[in-house]
Amino acid sequence: MGTVLDSHFLALTAIVTIGYQMLFFFVTALLRFDKVTDFAGSTNFVLLAILTLLLKGSWHFRQIVLTSLVVVWGLRLGIFLLMRILQWGEDNRFDDMRNNLAKLSVFWILQAVWVWTVSLPLTIVNASDRNPSVKPQDIIGWIMWFVGLTVEATADQQKLVFKNSPANRGKWCNIGVWKYSRHPNYFGEILLWWGIFVASTPVLEDAEWLVVFGPIFLTLLLLFLSGIPLLETSANKRFGSVEEYRIYRSITSIVLAGSEKFSSSNGCLMRARSAWYETGDDRRRRRIAGPAVEILKP
Repeated sequence: MGTVLDSHFLALTAIVTIGYQMLFFFVTALLRFDKVTDFAGSTNFVLLAILTLLLKGSWHFRQIVLTSLVVVWGLRLGIFLLMRILQWGEDNRFDDMRNNLAKLSVFWILQAVWVWTVSLPLTIVNASDRNPSVKPQDIIGWIMWFVGLTVEATADQQKLVFKNSPANRGKWCNIGVWKYSRHPNYFGEILLWWGIFVASTPVLEDAEWLVVFGPIFLTLLLLFLSGIPLLETSANKRFGSVEEYRIYRSITSIVLAGSEKFSSSNGCLMRARSAWYETGDDRRRRRIAGPAVEILKP
């Protein structure tokens, strides 16, 4: 069936993705039930991975490994996000969309494009007849995936525990890996998908190298469109008037851990000598002169 449409499964995976996302879109639009949104996205990756592996039927070692990595990632993230939203209640990302079908449609279209595009490296690997021996790129890619998944899963769990604590109600998460990055979960996701691409490169030939657009698209999406910008805007609305948050924001990298040297103790941030922060509306830089060590409580 796969080769009837195209030998690389591109048309097939596009049709399956559109159908799968449309199903959940109708559930969301008709029942106003948006708790399955992230689950629909994550499990769509799992569906494409298993489907392309089974349809090709080659069972090459590289195909099995990369399919397994995507399945593990997709199931972990999908189940985690579903359990979290069921516990927390409504997803506030959809506050402006529930009564606006056009905005809701754009979101689901973008999610379908995200799934199909980011899956491209694995789709091409599973469709390929080439089966070179294990290369250094494979090992490097697997390590990148493992580190990325570890960071993402750790960040998700630490934030969940933080948010579930009544003592932290109304505060921003700055514990664990969140001390070093404002969005460590996105760093992990970007890293692991670049790892999938790197591990796919021994198979790629000619135009197949265009699958690099998958991790590029994911990176741009999270950094500049639907990921970090939305969360940063939301955090600034909630905590923008809090001086300690502005300092945390200025000394903590948005994705990658920066070179700022600060440590933590009992949920407090400490930074030596002085700190820089941005004021609210005018974004001017001001310097806070302080004691030898400042303690910034969340």
